[in-house]
Amino acid sequence: MTQDRWKSYSLEEQIELVRASKAPYREFLRVPALSCGVYTLPAGAEDLQAPHDEDEVYFVLKGRARLNVDGETIEAGPGTVLYVGATQGHSFFEIQEDITLLVFFATGGSSGGTD
Repeated sequence: MTQDRWKSYSLEEQIELVRASKAPYREFLRVPALSCGVYTLPAGAEDLQAPHDEDEVYFVLKGRARLNVDGETIEAGPGTVLYVGATQGHSFFEIQEDITLLVFFATGGSSGGTD
């Protein structure tokens, strides 16, 4: 198998890299049909993201917040898997504890660097 067909990442390392970058989102994988990154927001932060052109799945690794998806509220805590369809307005709010999310975009995602 070549590196183009598989990759392996340390989740702990990816979380440390996003923290060190001082940016809330860091993409670490991008292939034609998928991208993956780590998204972090501190307690009390304002989530300023806009709707994406891709379907998206969040997996909450740690922390607590609420997610607003087109006016509906969803509770988010460790172990929660959240799906947001392409072009749906969404943002995290009432971030009670620093939140760390693993994020998957279905078609390569928005922007960001890759390894």
